[in-house]
Amino acid sequence: MTRGQLTDAEWEFIGPYLPVGEYGPYPERLRQQFEGVIWRFRTSGLWREMPQEFGAWSTVHNRFRQWRDAGVFEALLEGLIAEAAKRGEVDLSLVSIDSTTVRGHHDAAGMHLGEDVVTALEKAAAEEEKARSKRAPSKNEAGRKSIPGDRSGDASGVGEESA
Repeated sequence: MTRGQLTDAEWEFIGPYLPVGEYGPYPERLRQQFEGVIWRFRTSGLWREMPQEFGAWSTVHNRFRQWRDAGVFEALLEGLIAEAAKRGEVDLSLVSIDSTTVRGHHDAAGMHLGEDVVTALEKAAAEEEKARSKRAPSKNEAGRKSIPGDRSGDASGVGEESA
């Protein structure tokens, strides 16, 4: 096993988070492709420099983009945190917020909103949350998330009639 490869225990944890589309990738190649993504970011190498053991670089790159767009890495991080919390291995003393990046503009101080503006903002936030939940990928019978193949759940409103 080279440094870029996962142990079986690590793969057991990661595998269920990876989506499987209707026509591929084949499950036996998922691990190989995921390890290719790890190789890319561990070495800071170019996609085109990827060793052939991970498959074609363009396939691994496309798979990475699909996983990124489907929110796989965020779900994997949340799952990892939840698993560490179950084991009692979460150390919240390492959490910090740099206040220099959270400053508001000086013109934002003392802004007053009318009741109608607040109501409109709350309604827009609720609609955005509803649209976001519609875009969430559903689970198929294998317990893996499916890759969204079309933009039918798109909340951009493009191509829809307005009321």
